[in-house]
Amino acid sequence: MATQMTSARRGVATDEMKQVAKDEDVSLEWLIPKIAKGSIIIPSNNVRPQKIHNVGIGKGLKTKVNVNIGTSTLNVNIEEEVEKAKVAIKYHADTIMDLSDGGDVKKIRQTLMDAAPITFGTVPIYEAYNYGVEVHKNPLNLTEDDYIKAFENNAKDGVDYTTVHCGITKDIAKRILKVQRYGGVVSKGGTITAAWMLKHDKENPYITHYDYMMEIAKKYDVTFSLGDALSPGSVFGTP
Repeated sequence: MATQMTSARRGVATDEMKQVAKDEDVSLEWLIPKIAKGSIIIPSNNVRPQKIHNVGIGKGLKTKVNVNIGTSTLNVNIEEEVEKAKVAIKYHADTIMDLSDGGDVKKIRQTLMDAAPITFGTVPIYEAYNYGVEVHKNPLNLTEDDYIKAFENNAKDGVDYTTVHCGITKDIAKRILKVQRYGGVVSKGGTITAAWMLKHDKENPYITHYDYMMEIAKKYDVTFSLGDALSPGSVFGTP
C-alpha cells in the first residue's frame, strides 16, 4: 500500500497533500519534493476509519500545536479525557497525543480518536506498561513481544504517529547507574525501558526489532519519532 512518501516520490498528489498545500498556502510543486525527501511529513494512518484534518509538519511550514491528554493508573475517566479532546479541537490544536497508561487503553484510544478528527498520536510503551501492570502484575515482566505488540496495536487502530523509545541502549542504562545522573531518568518510557534492560540484561526491544517496526510503519503509513528516553530533568549547575 502506498504511503505519503512513496506517493510523493512518484509525483502523485494525495488528498492529504492537497489539504496541506491549501492550509499552508504553498504549491504542490513546492510541497511534493519535500515530502519525497522527508523534510516534511504528513502523519496519516491509511486505516484510520474516519476522515480527519491532516497537517503537514516540517521545514518551511507553520509551527504546529500538539495537546497531550490521557488517563493514568491513578485516574481513569474517559469522559474527562473526551472533554479535553473537545476543548483542544475548539481552540484549534493541530494534533492530539493520547498518553493513557491506565484503564482499558485500547478502548480509551479508540474513543478519543472518534472524538478528535485530527492528527492523532500515542506512545506505545505506555500500552506495554499498562499490559505489564494488568496482566503480568509487574511492568518489568514484559516480554520483547509485548513491546512490539503494543506498537503494532497502535498502528492497527489507526494512530497517525507515535513516539518510540529507541534512544536508550543497554549500555547507556548501565552507565547511568555508574555516573548517577542528576535527576535520574525522567522520561517514563525511558525509565521502564532502562529498568527492563537492566533486569533482563537485554538490548532495548525497540532497537532489536527496529526493522520489523519499520515494516509495520510502512504498511499502515505510521510516522514515528525516536524518543531519546532521557528527558532533561535537573537544573543542577544552572546559574
